[in-house]
Amino acid sequence: MSQLNIQPLDDRVLVEFIEEEAKTTSGIIIPDTAKEKPRMGKVVAVGTDEDLQEHIKEGDKILFAKYGGEELTFDGVEYKIIQRSDILAVIKD
Repeated sequence: MSQLNIQPLDDRVLVEFIEEEAKTTSGIIIPDTAKEKPRMGKVVAVGTDEDLQEHIKEGDKILFAKYGGEELTFDGVEYKIIQRSDILAVIKD
């Protein structure tokens, strides 16, 4: 597997999608064709903005806005570059 060498600029972060559960509460499995894109992701790289770097770290799980950012695929893995304003929350384990 190749190493991803993308460094976001300014107030942007690079996020790898995290798949959400594909089953309803009653146990019905949702097929891939009916699922929406996930809105959760793991931060892979943080932009150059120092204030952003204090709040968001590589490895953080975040929830982001549905329509924000730009998607890209590298070695079969889907990523999204989003701006700070599209980050809704950091998910604490």
